[in-house]
Amino acid sequence: MKIFMTGMTGFIGSYVAKALLDRGDSIVAFVRNPEKIPSLCAHPQVQVVVGELQQMHLHEKALLGCDACIHIALGWGETPTTMLENDTLPAVALMEAAAKAGCARFLYTSSTAAMGAMHPVMHEEMRTVPSDLYGATKAATEAFILGFRSPGMRKNIIRPGYTFGNPVVPDGVTQPDARFRSMAKAALSNQPISLIQHDGTQFVHAQDLARLYLAVLDSEADGEVFLGLSQDWISWERIAQYLIAKCASHSAVQREDRGWGQEPCVFRVDKIEQHYSLSFHPWKALESHMDWCVQIAQNKLP
Repeated sequence: MKIFMTGMTGFIGSYVAKALLDRGDSIVAFVRNPEKIPSLCAHPQVQVVVGELQQMHLHEKALLGCDACIHIALGWGETPTTMLENDTLPAVALMEAAAKAGCARFLYTSSTAAMGAMHPVMHEEMRTVPSDLYGATKAATEAFILGFRSPGMRKNIIRPGYTFGNPVVPDGVTQPDARFRSMAKAALSNQPISLIQHDGTQFVHAQDLARLYLAVLDSEADGEVFLGLSQDWISWERIAQYLIAKCASHSAVQREDRGWGQEPCVFRVDKIEQHYSLSFHPWKALESHMDWCVQIAQNKLP
């Protein structure tokens, strides 16, 4: 399969690209900076097209001959107008260009942020009520995708949650959120580790998330939204305690009480299990990732 892809040099995108290449697919990678992950960009099954998301005139030509389009890259802005110009509009234009080019599949990367404030149980059928501009641009793009009539092109949406993992290739990147690395550094120096009491989430390893991308890409699903998270809710305090033990640290855990109840709010992820027999349990991978973060903090890894 020949796949047009944005975001290949980002964290989630690099994992998805590696999974596609490992199974023999080829990629037309639309990237801003091919020097970000040179080994992926130099792969013999990768054709690099350099450009910004907003350069929408470049999409159409690059999409010709592609079987599918996977959109992972994010455009950013500080105001509603700039988010619209830099993220929502390019995503919608890319979808239209993919349909015009004859792509059979379009897969959009949204976020759980599109859903808005947490409720005791969250699921794909809930109405999106975003609470920030990031969630708003994701929810808006979802609406355009689901509302666009495109005979011959199946369109689906993945909403990842907190995605973690080491770089998928030696010159790759890890998740932009630095909490794991900051907590490892604090534990090594016996400094306090600050967190919110009863805070946690259904962490998903980037390799597991890539498995979901490939499953949706290969399926007959159309117009579906899939949550990309694990089954297990894990607290940040459990992570802090693991790092303290790993480092034989005397760090104290400082808990900020925001009135959050002990019973966690959770995302229901039975849909990906029913459709694709995917059920993710991340603790072992979290241990490995935390060990890597400790090594990074000790300057034992590049």
